[in-house]
Amino acid sequence: MKIRNSLKSLRGRHRDNQLVRRKGRVYIINKTQKRFKARQG
Repeated sequence: MKIRNSLKSLRGRHRDNQLVRRKGRVYIINKTQKRFKARQG
């Protein structure tokens, strides 16, 4: 999982990327390409 300051550019890299908020943190998840996982921090 990558940890980035801004997830906006990462979200556009694959069409299945989803922006999710969990426990006050922002995540990018992708069920088809797992390598696009990221957390904002």
